[in-house]
Amino acid sequence: MTHRQPLPADLFDELCPSSLLPFRFGDKWAALIIRCLEDGPRRFSELRVPLHRVTPKVLTQSLRGLERSGLVSRTVHDAPRPKVEYALTPLGRSMLEPLEAACAWAAEHWDELLDAQERHTASRVS
Repeated sequence: MTHRQPLPADLFDELCPSSLLPFRFGDKWAALIIRCLEDGPRRFSELRVPLHRVTPKVLTQSLRGLERSGLVSRTVHDAPRPKVEYALTPLGRSMLEPLEAACAWAAEHWDELLDAQERHTASRVS
């Protein structure tokens, strides 16, 4: 296993534009998982650091869904203790460019998206 910089705990803070995207890449957490795997394979415990709002059960389900879709591979290493790593497949890596474009779009339209959500919430309360 190659040593990589740890993923920062605040990689996806609560003001992350991806939370406002009106469309999704896979399930709710798939895009964030793909971003975490952008720089190479990661262990489950590494993914939990920036994805601390995701329960372990839901993270497991999301990883399985990404694996089923061919976007993520799961590799078991039989070191002294078995270790599992998740990595983007070539198909998963091809998602990085459209994901980056979607995040840039959300950042550009952040205020409009927030205003629309606030109007919608206000109209439902009234």
